[in-house]
Amino acid sequence: MNRSEIAISVISKIAGISPQSITLEMELVADLDMDSAKALELLVELEDRFDVEIDDESAAKLNTVGDVLATIDSIEIPTT
Repeated sequence: MNRSEIAISVISKIAGISPQSITLEMELVADLDMDSAKALELLVELEDRFDVEIDDESAAKLNTVGDVLATIDSIEIPTT
């Protein structure tokens, strides 16, 4: 799985919908019904999966699935 596939997998798990039904334009709150608890769960899960820390400024800009993928793509992920 590449980064985008992993991130979509995490989003789909938290939103409770299939990964195939997720599009880049979907809004986390309006379309995927993510409240603050689910948004926090999403951040923690992404940070754990990629072994990174997403700062508060970047997290505040995560409004759509596309925003999440762009943020994950822009973070340097440590190699193991």
